[in-house]
Amino acid sequence: MKRLLPKMLLAPSLLALAACASTATQTPRASTPADTTKKSTTTATSSPTMPAEDVTKYRPVFTAPKATPASAAAPAKTTVTPTNHVNAQVEQRLRDQAYTNQNVKYTQGYRILVYLGLERDQVMVIRRTIIGRYPDETDYITFKSPVYRLYIGDYLTKLEAAQGMARLRGLTPKLELEATQVLLNKNP
Repeated sequence: MKRLLPKMLLAPSLLALAACASTATQTPRASTPADTTKKSTTTATSSPTMPAEDVTKYRPVFTAPKATPASAAAPAKTTVTPTNHVNAQVEQRLRDQAYTNQNVKYTQGYRILVYLGLERDQVMVIRRTIIGRYPDETDYITFKSPVYRLYIGDYLTKLEAAQGMARLRGLTPKLELEATQVLLNKNP
């Protein structure tokens, strides 16, 4: 009952307000929008582009640079040729590094696992098939009792290994790429 009383008192006042709003006179709507541009109230003494006070005394003034003669502007350039680019110590270290790099025989790379199984005859058949078609490919057969594994190739990048896999695709039932240590080809 206590909650109903404020609602009953509020309802008539809302109805009266709605009745007043519906009977109010309305202004006719114009078909063109009202002009909202600022009206200029300038007189002959004041200009619309100039501010009321003079601010030219605060503006910086720069002097024009002096013109230089064309002959003095471009001095003659002298080129100095270097006599010794690399000193002896750097050259010796580069030679040492090159010698060290010549002794490197292995690096991280990829090989293709072509066969993994128990039958030696099957490994040899697949090996002969691949070597017959691609004689430049190197093959590696490993045997850890009782499993034979046949690896093909020494690829330095994954892209080269993927291209090798694409060539071998129809020759074997299963191909798998393995990251391993591979032999570098040192043929000059």
